[in-house]
Amino acid sequence: MKTRKTLLGGALVALAAGALVAGPAQAEVSEETAFVFNTLLFLIGGFLVMLMAAGFAMLEVGFVRTKHAAAICLKNIALYSIAGIMFYLVGYQIMYGGETPYFGMPAIWGPSELASDAEISLETGYAAASDWFFQMVFVATAASIVSGTIAERVKLGPFFIFVVVLAAVIYPVQGSWEWGAGWLDSDFGFSDFAGSTLVHSTGGWAALAGAILLGARTGRFGPNATPMVPSSLPLATLGTFILWFGWFGFNGASQLAMGSAADAVAISQIFANTNMAAAAGVVTAYLLSMALGGGKANLAYCLNGALAGLVSITAEPLTPTILEAIAIGAVGSVIATFGAKFLEAVRIDDVVGAIPVHLFAGIWGTMAVPLTNSEASFFGQAVGVGAVGAFVFLSSFVVWLILKITVGIRLSPDAENVGGDLSELGHPAGSIFAAIDPGKPTAPAE
Repeated sequence: MKTRKTLLGGALVALAAGALVAGPAQAEVSEETAFVFNTLLFLIGGFLVMLMAAGFAMLEVGFVRTKHAAAICLKNIALYSIAGIMFYLVGYQIMYGGETPYFGMPAIWGPSELASDAEISLETGYAAASDWFFQMVFVATAASIVSGTIAERVKLGPFFIFVVVLAAVIYPVQGSWEWGAGWLDSDFGFSDFAGSTLVHSTGGWAALAGAILLGARTGRFGPNATPMVPSSLPLATLGTFILWFGWFGFNGASQLAMGSAADAVAISQIFANTNMAAAAGVVTAYLLSMALGGGKANLAYCLNGALAGLVSITAEPLTPTILEAIAIGAVGSVIATFGAKFLEAVRIDDVVGAIPVHLFAGIWGTMAVPLTNSEASFFGQAVGVGAVGAFVFLSSFVVWLILKITVGIRLSPDAENVGGDLSELGHPAGSIFAAIDPGKPTAPAE
């Protein structure tokens, strides 16, 4: 996904030159055919990443208690919608406007060509709307990460306000530093192929800021701690499979071109590496949970092991061999497993384990890029990780703090006890038609 226009421009130049050089050509298709295939890649990748919104929703619903399930569903479908609207109104131009090395100017995005045009320009190598759609679904992923961490105690309204700021400003500004050909790309050679840092760690940093200011769920820690029983681990498993499936679009379409044989081979390698990193994450988490649990495996650890493997390989899914991808995914799984233990030790309540998976494993995956990609440096990667982390955490902390002071961000103790379904929606997840008196005490479903 790095410097999109540069990559596709180079692909088109290579395509044109292919007919002029001797020897086997990488591709012998017309410029219009390459345009169609590149556009198709963005569209397929985009709707696969959009499906990840369902995966995040099901994962989160599966991990929360039953009394919050409907509120979580509303939160996830709304955050996807809000993120898309704000990225259209403001975010895309900030991220890709390119006016400065640090950010573009806020503006409503508009496509450079329309189906009604008498002639379609092929210079960009892809349809503008396909690119916008592909970039838009990524910002919703970052927002979904935040949602999972702070579930069960954040109020819906303030959370939606935070998503507005995240999608309109925070995510696009830091994204412009690399994918918008900004200062991290030009000055430090920072490399993040599909977003271990720019998407996943960004969501993790924003989630960490929110978790610190919100505090833990009532009864989560301390001498009077009570079990927080997940509503449905089978549903969380389904969510994990959906995310795994969508990740092929997340990483594969970040090749940004499918107009040549070389691109087709690259995308195939990315698919294989993405899959095997996730598989290694599951196996590693299974073995770790057996060791830590006295011979008993832990399903939640294994689900997050898969996701940690996926996050870890996302920064560079092309250059590793399959064996190297397995190793990268396995290390990410170890980091996520012990990262969850660390958060428990410092009493930071992360309902779905998003911070260890997306932040901790995202940092690892980004720092591992130079192990297989000689064009990246450990110094450049560290600068990128540090700059994005500092900006996202501090800006998110400020936004959450303002919301906490002004409108409040946490459910009241009574609302938290009853559950988000009844306190914020007025109906449980089981039936929207049930007659419920919001003023009548209701026994919470655990």
